[in-house]
Amino acid sequence: MTIAIYPGRFDPVTAGHLDIVSRASRLFDEIIIAVFEVPENRTMFTTPERVAMFEDSIGELSNVSVKSFSGLVVDYARSKNAKAIVRGIRMNADFEYEFEMALMNRKLAPDIDVVCLMTDIQFQFVRASLLKEVARLGGDIEGLAPSNVITQLNSRIKKDLKLTEE
Repeated sequence: MTIAIYPGRFDPVTAGHLDIVSRASRLFDEIIIAVFEVPENRTMFTTPERVAMFEDSIGELSNVSVKSFSGLVVDYARSKNAKAIVRGIRMNADFEYEFEMALMNRKLAPDIDVVCLMTDIQFQFVRASLLKEVARLGGDIEGLAPSNVITQLNSRIKKDLKLTEE
């Protein structure tokens, strides 16, 4: 059984993330979406919220689970007996960053391969920070994130706006 992890912040999960995990689920026996635990003041959503949003977004993918982790990705991969780390690449800037990370991970864990999947062309421009910015400015993000994420994102933005007005 070949296990792979798909690590990231996923703040929040986008349609591009779902594209990558859906395709990876056909390549590996098991995919563990590894949501990186970062301080709450550095993300819009808490780690449990990000895990829950991803869980709610992958319903039909029976070989995919979502967990949180901290520390080095390769250490987490080893703890789960994963043989691969899945990464998504959108454009040139992603390639350079992912190439550097793959080389570092290879140095730290030569027994774990990095598998990069090209994001579907319709999601090449989608990144979580841009999604949040467009939503904050009232733009339409339909189709760029799962509906449960859009609902939570809009709710959080309204809550934050209300707090700043008080």
